[in-house]
Amino acid sequence: MDYMIRALDKKKTFRLFMVRSTNTIEEARRHHNTTPTASAALGRTLTAGLMMGFMMKNERDRLTININGGGPIGTILTVSDNSGHVKGYADNPNVDLELKENGKLNVGGAVGTQGKLTVMMDIGMKEPYVGSTDLVTGEIGEDIAMYYYLSEQQNTAVALGVLVDTDYSIKSAGGFMVQTLPFIEDEDLDKLENTLENIKSVSDYFDNDKDVEEVAKEIFSDFEIEITDKIPVSFSCDCSEERMEQALMTIGKKDLKEIIEEDGKIETVCHFCSKKYMFEGEKLNNILKYAEG
Repeated sequence: MDYMIRALDKKKTFRLFMVRSTNTIEEARRHHNTTPTASAALGRTLTAGLMMGFMMKNERDRLTININGGGPIGTILTVSDNSGHVKGYADNPNVDLELKENGKLNVGGAVGTQGKLTVMMDIGMKEPYVGSTDLVTGEIGEDIAMYYYLSEQQNTAVALGVLVDTDYSIKSAGGFMVQTLPFIEDEDLDKLENTLENIKSVSDYFDNDKDVEEVAKEIFSDFEIEITDKIPVSFSCDCSEERMEQALMTIGKKDLKEIIEEDGKIETVCHFCSKKYMFEGEKLNNILKYAEG
């Protein structure tokens, strides 16, 4: 089962978010039929989105990550909430690059570094909060860490991993985020940095039946970790026929009329989950009646 924890070390020098997201990323892969490289890029972003969404305070809050580095994968966009739900897509799920020299998937090459990482937080205010930073490596984790440092002045370590099996399914996925808290002492900071420098590949920690709590205590064995919260996570799309109807109404009467006269029907596809919706006959005429313009 995929789930996420929130934790503190006993001395309250840092807070930790950690998630196993294997099934969640596999669900995204099935929806979008991604190549291994696209699975890793989208999977890392979805995994980060889960943890960043978990930091939001209210049930109706939404966090959007938008990454476009000018690489062949195009834009990666994810939306998450504080209840463990996430959805997302990549413009080009078919991007396929050669492995890097170390045998790893070339996520940075697919994403690129000539662009921005933008985070939008909708917390019920008149306007959402939007923060944006230049991409550093395109590998997602380092870029999100840099976003927190520059946009929120928060020292954050981000580790994300997606292991793709030989049949292209997701063998394991997960990650963690560590944020230091005020008044952390130099000794504890040195110890934390040493811990982070010596971790192995993140996806390896989740390529087994260990609980997330066990993984957290294994990685941070030099600290006393207290689990403060735990929630299930999943890929969850809230698209509906009604939402698609509302989107079609914004096209405008003139364009809708042309489409109806040419084809007599309209098929829409959800970006986030690839579900198809067909509109024809009376349904289409009703949409035309309420369309703008």
